[in-house]
Amino acid sequence: MDLQNLITLTTGITLLACVLAVVGVRSYTTGRAQRQALVDRLSATGQIPVTGRRRHFPTLDRRLRRTRFGRKLELRLTATGLDVTPGEFFVCMLATVAGLWLIGQATLAPFFGPLAGLLGVWAALQFLNWQRQKRIEKFINQLPELARILANATQAGLALRTAVGMAAEELEAPAGEELSKVANQLAVGASMDDALGELAERLPSRELVVLVTTLVLSNRAGGQVVSALRNLTETLEERKETRREVRTQLSQVSMTSYAVPVLGVGSLFLMNGVKDGALERMTGSPVGQAAVVVAFGLYAIGFVLIRRLSRIDV
Repeated sequence: MDLQNLITLTTGITLLACVLAVVGVRSYTTGRAQRQALVDRLSATGQIPVTGRRRHFPTLDRRLRRTRFGRKLELRLTATGLDVTPGEFFVCMLATVAGLWLIGQATLAPFFGPLAGLLGVWAALQFLNWQRQKRIEKFINQLPELARILANATQAGLALRTAVGMAAEELEAPAGEELSKVANQLAVGASMDDALGELAERLPSRELVVLVTTLVLSNRAGGQVVSALRNLTETLEERKETRREVRTQLSQVSMTSYAVPVLGVGSLFLMNGVKDGALERMTGSPVGQAAVVVAFGLYAIGFVLIRRLSRIDV
């Protein structure tokens, strides 16, 4: 009797385990299908990039996106157009900081390790700003052609939504990619005002704001959108040439802003090369450490002031 009860109990547990296994597999497959549907929907609206590259550090990336710093970093990366996740960029930044820390500590003095690490963080953030500004400049150079395509499409009787999709197919990156996001958002039900407003937030510039305002007002109130786009095309062409001339004239000043801190850092290597261990002895006292910090601060202030003085808004 005890053996019969044991067999019955074992059979029941086995059947229960099989049922739970089937339920678990079904839940897993349903979850994967829902996740893939969500990814496809977000990809269609342009909120996540569509690439086949295998992502690294997915756990860190998910945790980082939940923080305020991670969300800001994600917005910056989206504006740059780089195919990098916040987790991947954060790991690369940490590796750069660690490498510069070790190099500064080994080649100069232990005191310069943390300073080199801070320099690595600044360099990473400046790289993002440079990539973003580079993408904005390239997009601004495409604005006259974009306005021309929209004017031709609307003059042919096409709706503004259709004209935006046509421009997305004809233009190269970054204008083509950004307009594809706008077209995908319009396809899933977003309004023209919201889609173009997000575009202006991703790539802020005066020229784009003028174009977005023209399109939004024409979409709301109607009117002569073709003539407005024609006039805007000529204005954008003139501003494009003016910006190119100003950038050429200020190229020497921009190089000077970068040469000043490079000369400062080079003088440290020169000092340490002339007399080995001079920097270590200098930074061994609080007075020497304070002098180094003040010197780096002055170089940073000089860099910022030169960049501000050479910035001319056209």
